[in-house]
Amino acid sequence: MSRAINMSVSVAEIEKLCATHNFRISTIEPLASGGSRVVLLDGREADEVRKLLKNKIITGDVKRSAAHVSRHPPATVRKY
Repeated sequence: MSRAINMSVSVAEIEKLCATHNFRISTIEPLASGGSRVVLLDGREADEVRKLLKNKIITGDVKRSAAHVSRHPPATVRKY
């Protein structure tokens, strides 16, 4: 099963849920078509989110923002 989930809830609601249950977010973004997209680090955690928010999952196509930039921090350059 995919680690990515599209849901009809806000980014803040997903972040709160994940913090409450100690689910680890890889990336999260608001969707241009409404709702949010979250990718979790672990597929089992993604399955748990699906169970908790089963009535909020968007099953059809979604429109992602063209301006979305990954939320990952830049890679650290090590100086030896």
